[in-house]
Amino acid sequence: MRLYVGNLSFNTDESSLEQLFASVGPVASVHLVRDRQTGQSRGFGFVEMADADLGRSACDALNQREFEGRRLTVNEARPQERGSRGHTGDAGRQRRDTRW
Repeated sequence: MRLYVGNLSFNTDESSLEQLFASVGPVASVHLVRDRQTGQSRGFGFVEMADADLGRSACDALNQREFEGRRLTVNEARPQERGSRGHTGDAGRQRRDTRW
């Protein structure tokens, strides 16, 4: 089960987040979302637990828990909607030069 983890400290790293969730059960993967240009954490990420029961247990145990000075938001990750990568309309698309 893939979980969304929000309101993370910008100093949180993958290792510390994995240790926190490992207290509930086996962690399959951890991914912190980072700014592409600076590499700075964006304050949220995703943790994949070994199965759905462990994921639900992690949500119950860790949602609203204090971690590194912040109160975490932990819930089941929703599938990314098509086109929801922050682009609207033509924004982000490379435009062709129409001059002759």
